[in-house]
Amino acid sequence: MCVSTDRLSDMFEELALPLWDRLYNFAHWLTQNRDEAEDLVQETYTKALKGFSSFEPGTNFKAWIFRILRNTFLNSRTGLKAATVPLDTGNEDPALPVEYETPETILLGRDSREILQSAIDELPVPYREVLLLCEVEELSYQEIAVTVGIPIGTVMSRLSRARRQLRQLVESKLKRRSVQ
Repeated sequence: MCVSTDRLSDMFEELALPLWDRLYNFAHWLTQNRDEAEDLVQETYTKALKGFSSFEPGTNFKAWIFRILRNTFLNSRTGLKAATVPLDTGNEDPALPVEYETPETILLGRDSREILQSAIDELPVPYREVLLLCEVEELSYQEIAVTVGIPIGTVMSRLSRARRQLRQLVESKLKRRSVQ
C-alpha cells in the first residue's frame, strides 16, 4: 500500500503531537537539563518522522517513539556517561509510613516531593528510565521491554531494584533532614 507523503505526515502528527509533554518529561528526567531535554525531544521527532514509514500501523506507537527517544539519549554524550548501573546492595528496608492529610502534612508533603525528586535524579539511568516508564508513563512491562530493548524479566528486575534503591535514598535523605 502506497501512502502519500502528506497523508504520512498527517498520520505522524496525529500520533506524535499528543505525546510531546510526556516525551519531554521523560527526556527531562533522563537529561536533568531543560535545554538538553528540548533538544532530545526535537531530535526524537526528527528521527521518528524520517523513519515513520517503517512504523507498522496497529503496533504500539507510544513504545516505538519512546524507544527512539531513549536510544537517542543513550547515543548522546550525556547518555553514554549515565548508562552504567552499580551493583545492588541487597539492603531491604521497610516501607515508609503513610501520613494523613492535615495542613502540617501538606507542608511536609511538598518537602517530601522535593526529596523524592532528588532521589529519583540520583538513580542510575537504566533504573530511572524503567521506573518512570512504569510509574509516570504507565507503560506495561511488555511496552517497557520493547521501548528499552530488554527482556521483560530484566524490566521487572530493574524496576524492583529501582524501587528498592529509591526507597533507600529517600529514607537516607529523611534521616539526614531529621538530624539537622
